[in-house]
Amino acid sequence: MRAIPIEEPAMIKPVEEPAAPAKGTKLSYSQCHVEGQQIALTFDDGPHAENTPRLLDLLKQRGVKATFFMVGRAVVAAPHLVKRMADEGHEVANHSWSHPQLNQMAMTRVKDQLQKTHDAIVKACGVAPVLYRPPYGAILLSQRKTIHDEMQYLSVLWDVDPVDWRTPRSATRVHDRILNLTKPGSIILCHDIQTETVDAMPATIDALLAKGFQFVTVSQLIQLDRDLAAKQALAAAPVPAAATSATEKILPAAPSAPVKSPVASPPVPPVVKP
Repeated sequence: MRAIPIEEPAMIKPVEEPAAPAKGTKLSYSQCHVEGQQIALTFDDGPHAENTPRLLDLLKQRGVKATFFMVGRAVVAAPHLVKRMADEGHEVANHSWSHPQLNQMAMTRVKDQLQKTHDAIVKACGVAPVLYRPPYGAILLSQRKTIHDEMQYLSVLWDVDPVDWRTPRSATRVHDRILNLTKPGSIILCHDIQTETVDAMPATIDALLAKGFQFVTVSQLIQLDRDLAAKQALAAAPVPAAATSATEKILPAAPSAPVKSPVASPPVPPVVKP
């Protein structure tokens, strides 16, 4: 598994080849740039009948908000857990219907995977997701552009992977890797289908809080990134020449000295002959 999007292989002919995204449009995030200590904790592949309620309990106890990238089949199996997530302020997000490798599928099937999950989430909790995470981080660049244009979804990857999917699984390894790798703006990848991951969360969250980190949802983290980018762009913009204020009094030009008419010489008196 990789934490970066897989580039489009030459041997795969995508169904659609849309134009390149407009300059400056960011379609995918694996981490964000922030001014503070904000981070996002994310959980994939659930909801899980036993692990997810336990996770929600401990998140509630600590006042921590997370983002759940859910598989559609699991959403249908436990809609009450999806509703609880939304009701308790967590972000609900799309992780496909059956967890396939999307970059090996035609675009029509990719959209079907996302749409079915989208509809299931909305039906369960009344909230429409705006983010998706491709399983395994595998997504073609052309697919990512089409998904954004047609479904208004942003792609979310990660920069902190505790490899909680690898056997043998260990709560200690999850804890240690998250603590060692997390930095401001990090998006942390976890799986609430793994018992050891949920076991690791109390100590992990407490340690991150002790370090001064603040937990936000992924959408909130992205907004902080955008706000900072706008602030930096404004600071870097050239300062325009100061324009004359509309209220500034404009003094009239000083009048030129009046032109004097030449003085006529007095008439010469006629000469009177004696």
